[in-house]
Amino acid sequence: MIQLNLLPDVKLEYIKARRYRQLVTLIAGAVTAVSVLIMVLLLLNVKGLQAKHISDLNNDIKTTTRKLQQNTNLNKVLTIQNQLNSLPSLDAQKPLASLLVGHDKDPGFLTELTPKDASIGTLQVDFTAYTISIKGTATTLYTVNQFADTLKYTKYSVNGDASNEQKAFSDVVLSDFGYNQDGSVYYTLTCSYNPDLFDIQKAAKLDVPKNFITTRSQLDKPTVLFNGKTGSNQTTGQ
Repeated sequence: MIQLNLLPDVKLEYIKARRYRQLVTLIAGAVTAVSVLIMVLLLLNVKGLQAKHISDLNNDIKTTTRKLQQNTNLNKVLTIQNQLNSLPSLDAQKPLASLLVGHDKDPGFLTELTPKDASIGTLQVDFTAYTISIKGTATTLYTVNQFADTLKYTKYSVNGDASNEQKAFSDVVLSDFGYNQDGSVYYTLTCSYNPDLFDIQKAAKLDVPKNFITTRSQLDKPTVLFNGKTGSNQTTGQ
C-alpha cells in the first residue's frame, strides 16, 4: 500500500515545533514542581526541625546551668582548674637549681668555680633576689681570694652562643674571713648572679677564666666539695 504525504513542509515543521513545545513545557513543569517541593522541605526544616533543635539546646543549657549553680563547690573547682592550667607556664619559669651541684655527668656550676683547696659548708641561694651566699673553709687566704676572683671574672653564654658572653656574677664580696684553730681559713662570700644562669629555657654555660686552673672540674680526682664546715669549731649539715 502506498501512502502519500500531502501536507506541505511548513505544516510538518509546525507540528514538530508544537510537539517540542509541549515536551519542554512538560519538563519545565516537572522541574518547577520538584523545586517547589525542595523549597517546601527546606522551609519545614528551618521552621520546624531546626527550631526544635535550637529549643532543645536552649533547654539543655538552662538545665546544665541550674545544676552548676546548685553546686556549692563550683568556685573551688574553677579555681583548681585555673591553677592546673597555669602549671605548665609556672614550670617553665622555675629556676633550674640542679645546675648548682650538677646532675648525671654534668659537674655543676660550683664544681667549675670552687678551687680545689676550698670547701663549702653552707650555701644559700635566693632565686627571687638573685643572690648567693657561700660559707666554708680553705687551706689559705690566697685560695679564698682566688675563689672570689673566679666569681668576678667568670662569664657565661646562652644556648651555645659564645660570641655574646656576659658576666655571670656581680657584687662579689668577701664579707667575712678568719683563721680556724687548725690553721685553715673560714670565709663568707656573697654575690649576685645573672638570672639567665638558672633559666631552664636558656641552657647557660660558664666560661671560667683559664688562668684559674685549680678548680675542681679541671682535676682528675677532685676533693670533697661540701664538707659542712663554716668556721672555727663550727660544723653544719652533720
